[in-house]
Amino acid sequence: MQISTVRPPVHNALVADYFKGDATLQTFFEYPFHQDAFQKRLQEISKNQYQRQALAQCIEQEMASYGVSPKAKQHIKALADGGYAVVGGQQAGVFTGPLYAVHKAITVIQLARQQSEALQVPVVPVFWIAGEDHDIDEINHTYTLQDTTIEKRTYKDRFIEKTMASTTKVTEQKLQELVDIVVADYGEQTFTKAVKAQLDQVTKAKTFTDFFMMLMTALFADEGLLFIDAANPQLRQLEADYFTRLITHAEEIAHVVVEQEQALQQAGYGTPIMAQADAANLFYVDKGARYLLKREGSSYICESKDIRFTYDELMAIAQDTPEKLSNNVVTRPLMQEMVLPVLAFVGGPGEMAYWATLKPAFQILGLTMPIFAPRLHITLVTRRTQFALQQLDLTVEDVFQGKDETEREQFITKQTNQEALQQLDEITAMLQEQYASLQTQLSPALQRIAKKNTAYHQQQIAYLMKKIQQETMEKHQAKLRQYELVRNELLPNGGLQERVYNPYQFIAFNGTGWVKNMCAINCEIDSNHYVVLL
Repeated sequence: MQISTVRPPVHNALVADYFKGDATLQTFFEYPFHQDAFQKRLQEISKNQYQRQALAQCIEQEMASYGVSPKAKQHIKALADGGYAVVGGQQAGVFTGPLYAVHKAITVIQLARQQSEALQVPVVPVFWIAGEDHDIDEINHTYTLQDTTIEKRTYKDRFIEKTMASTTKVTEQKLQELVDIVVADYGEQTFTKAVKAQLDQVTKAKTFTDFFMMLMTALFADEGLLFIDAANPQLRQLEADYFTRLITHAEEIAHVVVEQEQALQQAGYGTPIMAQADAANLFYVDKGARYLLKREGSSYICESKDIRFTYDELMAIAQDTPEKLSNNVVTRPLMQEMVLPVLAFVGGPGEMAYWATLKPAFQILGLTMPIFAPRLHITLVTRRTQFALQQLDLTVEDVFQGKDETEREQFITKQTNQEALQQLDEITAMLQEQYASLQTQLSPALQRIAKKNTAYHQQQIAYLMKKIQQETMEKHQAKLRQYELVRNELLPNGGLQERVYNPYQFIAFNGTGWVKNMCAINCEIDSNHYVVLL
């Protein structure tokens, strides 16, 4: 495995300015991103009180059915005994979801280890699963690279209610069908059989979160990554008093978030969450489905389901049945801060944008927004793609800059019989001119026939041109497939690889060694993009 850095293939002004330490952007965050801030943050949260024993029990109970590794047990004990956490999170996508979920976990693990050494205190890696999210269409599919072609593969079932990932039931039969087609797409690679054997085991999962947990705990067992599901009923009990704080300050939180988002927009960074002044920023959960609440006078309502609670009724729900409440994009970070001793939060560009709206919401609750640590951005390159790049005399950065597409078009143009195409263009122009002249000599009825006749000839010429081009493509298929491979592996659908493929696309070729190796090293978190040659 070889690692290098290149310029980011996709420019994000917010991320770029964050790393530059832009003075205006920095006002939206509590801490700058440098080592001195970690020491300051540690001093801040060391004063706070947390339900450490209950939290440790909750995490251990959450992970028990998936196996708690010796390293994970050490981390659970460290958290219970006064340790701190680097936290990242993601929705529970099939096959772990896109690669960036794994990249987040790697970043969390690396940063926790780095800060534990730098600060000389226990810092453990924690992954917060957004099992309460109900947008199943975001997590029920994955993409594969079938030879050189991108395919979308979906868990096929109908979900009528907006049930949470942690309560949405999946069946072994449908999971097996999905696993079979995904692994078939990978082809007979070095580790395909091992991947198939592992994925066949996890088809016994009961929910999307269960499927996610089975895979992630296996991938990161040796690193002791701790997992906690936001929808865990035991966690909800621990959060009861925190929900009452969120309800008590709901109006103030909504107000300051709207104001902060307006300020963020004026600074040129858009409106990432489209905050509403009447938002309660909480969901009500009924039979596993989530319903967004908003404030109407002194009531909390969801008009689409005819749900209405008074302030006192909602407070009673928070105290007595907190599992009936769920956080949204605004309150999830606030809840994390109350539950966990968060030294730093690891997130991607989208999360950075919405966290930039939340600083005053933390302050309303008497909290301090944690350090925001951007996750590592990584592109993996299989050996077959490395070979294709060598054959084409291209680099990964060349592909990021579009040089491969330019050279591909130039190659096709050079190899195509341009003289024949030019002659056909001339014939087409002559036909149009001659038929236009002929039209003036014909009756209306014959003009219609002549028009159809013209269209027929043009269609036949176009068909011949297509066949000439097709002949070129077939003659040089091997080289053109190399162009297709490097493009579709490195920038699938014109976007970042980490947002499209799941890790098993690469585990099928190289096993899990690259995951362990990436966890073991220390990558600098900066504006660079990491390229990993597998």
